[in-house]
Amino acid sequence: MYNVQRIKDMKVLVATEKPFAKVAVDGIRKVAEQAGYELALLEKYTDKQQLLQAVADADALIIRSDKVDAEVLDAARKLRIVVRAGAGYDNIDLAAATAHDVVAMNTPGQNANAVAELALGLMVYAVRNFYNGTSGTELRGKTLGIHAFGNVGRNVARIAQGFGMRVVAFDAYCPDEAMTAAGVTPVHSAEELYAQSDVVSLHIPATDETRHSINAALVGRMPKGGVLVNTARKEVIDEESLIALMQERTDLRYVTDIMPDSDAKFRTLFEGRYFATPKKMGAQTAEANINAGIAAANQIVDFIENGNTRFRVN
Repeated sequence: MYNVQRIKDMKVLVATEKPFAKVAVDGIRKVAEQAGYELALLEKYTDKQQLLQAVADADALIIRSDKVDAEVLDAARKLRIVVRAGAGYDNIDLAAATAHDVVAMNTPGQNANAVAELALGLMVYAVRNFYNGTSGTELRGKTLGIHAFGNVGRNVARIAQGFGMRVVAFDAYCPDEAMTAAGVTPVHSAEELYAQSDVVSLHIPATDETRHSINAALVGRMPKGGVLVNTARKEVIDEESLIALMQERTDLRYVTDIMPDSDAKFRTLFEGRYFATPKKMGAQTAEANINAGIAAANQIVDFIENGNTRFRVN
């Protein structure tokens, strides 16, 4: 049972190789200091040893894409909670966190609109032939398939409906009623989703079940001119399988904000049909940066003060 008694000398460490915006740090500091906690910053660190030293006396830890593995947890002798400011949390070793009696959380929904807007931007970029001056197509009247109807998927549906798209979704864990209430048509298998979607937008996490699950057999069901959009995780793509399919199906396009391991091969083989951003950009907005950071700080205080583990992932 966790001790939720207020501790005045509580130390919160923000460890970010890619720092939060200053306004986000100011917001995190305000939340922490109002609770009577000390805030420490480790920004733009270049060596893991710096993280190991900084975390040694931290009671709570806020990270972005920084890795928290068993070695970090071994060094963090006082650590009670780590919060990933964002939705994905595959950069935290959950089993090791549990073994060290450390609660791991994410901040679901805080980046959702930012990722959704990027997904729609990538769709427009793809159907307008990457702005190369040639005649493209419009999204209006097309069918958008949303693979996983969580926070991001719901925002994608909302924006796509504004474009005049028909929206369908597959999510084995989401009730049909939640989709229909959002004006979205539920389908009941991934195969059905891909078969009827002109554009598919991926929002699945990287798990043992989903890794390499987006393959030629699935994407190959898409209608002629299909566009696959990935703002989720690169690990869900079976890259070699997709490459083989795109060589066979010269009408298919793939756009992503997570550069594949086989990026050079994609670029060489599929000029004009493939695009990847230099780094992951889904949550790279000022608003998402601020929202996720402050949410992480509030969740830490709520856990320490009240024992609230609502967003626990381990």
